[in-house]
Amino acid sequence: GNRTTPSYVAFTDTERLIGDAAKNQVALNPSNTVFDAKRLIGRKFDEPVVQADMKHWPFKVISDGGKPKIRVEYKGEDKAFYPEEISSMVLVKMKEIAEAYLGQKVSNAVITVPAYFNDSQRQATKDAGVIAGLNVLRIINEPTAAAIAYGLDKGKSGESNVLIFDLGGGTFDVSILTIEDGIFEV
Repeated sequence: GNRTTPSYVAFTDTERLIGDAAKNQVALNPSNTVFDAKRLIGRKFDEPVVQADMKHWPFKVISDGGKPKIRVEYKGEDKAFYPEEISSMVLVKMKEIAEAYLGQKVSNAVITVPAYFNDSQRQATKDAGVIAGLNVLRIINEPTAAAIAYGLDKGKSGESNVLIFDLGGGTFDVSILTIEDGIFEV
């Protein structure tokens, strides 16, 4: 398979598409193809950043008691989903990909979030994991995950300070990690 799966969910008259299949048909079905759920998750509808983002999306975002919901047409009916629900659909797909690759069930997960995510955004991301049927062991910052993937937790004894640059799609995060005996402190 591919090394990455785009966080896209598309709703059509007949099916729900996730990942590449959803992204590949966005031009044909823009108002029912959802992306950037990460920019809505854990936020309130009236936050200025949400209002600004809404101007650029082809799909409709509505308020449900102050929380944003994404409205789409699916199988001929109007449906509205919370960002956590959209994210959980992508997580289910990732779970299926992991299970197919590993040849066994996956139930535990560590989910990464941008370093700038607040508590509400982190909790909503954890909720998405639970909705997807995952036991979310931990929510960690993306730069920390990058450091672990790079193997900075192995090898050297003593204390080291590491500067991690995370050039995201719309953000640029910098984290300073202190690593001592395999323990990371951000």
